Amino acid sequence: MPPALPPNLLRSALTLSALLLSLLAPAAQAAFGFEEVAARAQKLSRNDYAPPAADLPKELRELSYDQYRDIRFKPERSLWRGNKLPFELQLFHPGLYYNAPVKISMVSGGVARPLAFDPSYFDYGRNQLDPSRLRGVGYAGFRIHHALNRPDYKDEFLVFQGASYFRALGAQQRYGMSARGLAVDTALHSGEEFPTFTEFWIEIPAANAKSLTVYALLDSRRVTGAYKFVVRPGSSTAMDIQARLFLRESVGKLGIAPLTSMFYRGSNQDRGGDDYRPEVHDSDGLLVAQSNGEWIWRPLVNPRRLITTSFGMTNPKGFGLLQRRRDFSHYEDLEARYDLRPSAWVEPKGAWGAGRVELVLIPTPDETNDNIAAYWVPNAPPAPGQALDLQYRLSWQMQEAVDPPVARVVQTRRGQGYVKTVDDSERLIVDFEDPPPPVAAKPAKPPRGRKASRPEPAARPAAISSALWLDDNGEVLERQTFRNEVTGGWRLSFRFRRRDEDKPVEMRAYLKRGNAQVSETWSYILPPN
Repeated sequence: MPPALPPNLLRSALTLSALLLSLLAPAAQAAFGFEEVAARAQKLSRNDYAPPAADLPKELRELSYDQYRDIRFKPERSLWRGNKLPFELQLFHPGLYYNAPVKISMVSGGVARPLAFDPSYFDYGRNQLDPSRLRGVGYAGFRIHHALNRPDYKDEFLVFQGASYFRALGAQQRYGMSARGLAVDTALHSGEEFPTFTEFWIEIPAANAKSLTVYALLDSRRVTGAYKFVVRPGSSTAMDIQARLFLRESVGKLGIAPLTSMFYRGSNQDRGGDDYRPEVHDSDGLLVAQSNGEWIWRPLVNPRRLITTSFGMTNPKGFGLLQRRRDFSHYEDLEARYDLRPSAWVEPKGAWGAGRVELVLIPTPDETNDNIAAYWVPNAPPAPGQALDLQYRLSWQMQEAVDPPVARVVQTRRGQGYVKTVDDSERLIVDFEDPPPPVAAKPAKPPRGRKASRPEPAARPAAISSALWLDDNGEVLERQTFRNEVTGGWRLSFRFRRRDEDKPVEMRAYLKRGNAQVSETWSYILPPN
């Protein structure tokens, strides 16, 4: 055995060891994570805004749409494929609309390492581009692949590309609507500001990983932010999102958890023309779950001029743009497959306070434009320099769609049918699913030692009826509520007259059993003619 150290040398050695440990501890605590991104966002907010550099080579800036589409990532070069990980990463090439590349880093063991641009990742097709002139141009975004639908093939299911846009898929779904990191001054006369994810950090997954973690830095003229996305693919792909926002200066409207979709035509609004498809939309309604237990369903419309509506509340339970009608016969489009487009449901975590769920309806002449937006607007946005922390879950749903515990609205139809005399009235038909049966009261137990008396005959449940309200621009002429003998649900049919054709009509209706509401609240806006 080595000789024991004298007490004074032992104390010196212990002191030196403690000093070394104290020096190493900060390094251990500095592992890359959300707090580091948040610190960058806060520091960025204290400086003047610097627009991202858009200094791509001329040949990339001047690519046509078809030329840009001819640049494809080589699947065999997918990152992590050689390691046989459950996820694979592919990258988007800059050019065309994507002229401000983003920085991408890989995170492993708590250390972030930048991913350098490599032209050998791409097949440039018929484009005559010199790869030597492209080194260092950066990437336009990325997509993630995972064995979503079958174990022997990794499907693309997650994309981050352009401004703060991203979209995802669950099993058997087709891309449709998108989400964004943040919306600023949407539908205001001052014009909308589009924040951008300027930098991403992607954690390299473990061999048995069920989720993937992505960090993002957001920047715009008036807002910066840090984001963390924990993505779990499945039948419904779920994204747990953490965000911390900083304002450089005040904004007119801060849109939290924004969703973007398309509605061109539906059963409630036939756009006419020579189109064989009954309906054309990525989403057919906005669903809102209030903290008081009320569920609100607002069918979407394609108005002739922009319309913004909102639902005020405190601490929302959830909201989302849903594709509720899933039968292929409603669409008859074998290419677009609108019946497989995902719904997106936002579920806040913690108390979001007072605010409103806002819905923006923008006119569109065709199906190529996203004309629907929905988001949460807090009544008290943070002051410049203060942090706003938010967390929520965003689910991309189809088979496992959010299911209110009351009767749902299944369709809204507009039109008179056959009438002998045409007048200036209009008719709307709202179909509900059958509401849940009334809860039977449990019979009281008799006192000990006493026989139970014969129970009284059960009272017949109250009949189903409807409540209907129109604003001052609408006059109800007749109304019927009756059983739908085909579906087993209930149908509300009412005829009304609009007093001013140049103004919209707001409407609300629901089913009730006695005085108790037993369905969603159907909340509709009829655009001006």
